[in-house]
Amino acid sequence: MDIIFISELKIETLIGIYEWERQKPQTIQLDLEIGLRGEHAMKSDNIGDTIDYSKIVGSIERLLKEQHFSLLEKAGAAIAEVIMREFKAPWVRISIAKLAPLRNVKRLGVTIERGKRA
Repeated sequence: MDIIFISELKIETLIGIYEWERQKPQTIQLDLEIGLRGEHAMKSDNIGDTIDYSKIVGSIERLLKEQHFSLLEKAGAAIAEVIMREFKAPWVRISIAKLAPLRNVKRLGVTIERGKRA
């Protein structure tokens, strides 16, 4: 399986369980690995035979702008669902983290994996 990746995507969003987190946007960081359906793009050299990275980023930005999530787990699962549904990816792994959320912690988060890796 060929895999595309997007590394260190940073987005400002409202996320969290505390009242202050619902008022003030936080920066989250995403690292994504997305399985491709085949080897069509490497043979054709055509963007239509792969997944457009910029469209993935746009979909994620829209989702996180339109919805408030309390938990990183729920946000990660929603992102995975969008990628698999909209882009027909057979497999996805998403790491989603809050940056410097606690004293002495550089980042914390979860990794969500969905689908089947061929």
